[in-house]
Amino acid sequence: MGPGWPIGAGGVRPAGIGPGSRVFRLRNGRAVEHAFNVTPDSFQPDVVERSATVPVVLLFWAAQSAPAADAKRQLEALVGQYGGKVLLGLVDVAADPTLAQHLRVQALPSLRVIDKGQIVHQLEGPQPEPALRSLFDQLTMSAADVIKGQLGQYLEQKDFRSALGFLQQAIAEEPNNASFRIELADVLVRQGDLDEARKALQTVPAEAPERDRPETRLALADEAASLPSSQQLLSKLADQPDDVEALHQLAVVEAAAENFEAALESALKVLQTDRAYGDDIGRLTMIRIFTVLGKGNELANAYRRRMFNFMH
Repeated sequence: MGPGWPIGAGGVRPAGIGPGSRVFRLRNGRAVEHAFNVTPDSFQPDVVERSATVPVVLLFWAAQSAPAADAKRQLEALVGQYGGKVLLGLVDVAADPTLAQHLRVQALPSLRVIDKGQIVHQLEGPQPEPALRSLFDQLTMSAADVIKGQLGQYLEQKDFRSALGFLQQAIAEEPNNASFRIELADVLVRQGDLDEARKALQTVPAEAPERDRPETRLALADEAASLPSSQQLLSKLADQPDDVEALHQLAVVEAAAENFEAALESALKVLQTDRAYGDDIGRLTMIRIFTVLGKGNELANAYRRRMFNFMH
């Protein structure tokens, strides 16, 4: 039985399922939240029906199996960290093997993930903690997180066409979501469609978080369009390495071309050579590039430290 196999179809749902009571396991005298025992009688209300609104991870275990008992302790500790966004159902195979037989459990411990009444994932045998955490993270991702993850894959490959199609579909489904329109404007700039990017930005409220990222990228692209090429600027700097105007222009051109490390290096050199030039334009250009790179970017963090060290 593979992912997506519906619970209750083809004889998978155990016979005799009816109302059942959810229990919370006690550990050191304290309730383990979001974890409960599952029996054939409680399977339908506590797993199938609850999975309509929150994913349920079923653990098939037995106290007689040390790896399974370890998995139970591990998952009880983990599920409490997700604030009810995922639930843990505990199936004691030694007490009643019915569910394990119907869901074709081959080994202990074994996991089945039920979401919206379907088995969407299954794992056999002991799993390392990072793998379990990754599974829980996937199950609790918001729609926006899922979209961001898929979009990131397209952008990493510079597949702007697929990224635009993906975003346009997301906007059609959530027309009032400003974050999707911000990403759309950003991708349009990266694709070189600056006029369409401007139109997309006009639909985004000025106070929307991260609006400044595509706005800054667009401004850099506009500026770069009127400047000499990077080859011309590098040739000029080969003869005059401290030409701060050429260094600044090179920083803008390289940033527009997404050669961010070269851009930051040039902007930093402007700062180091003549901080007064252009009203501290070397520092300001670095800040603009940091904005385009986004929060948490490692390259931005590294050059932010270098800028701070030079200034202080």
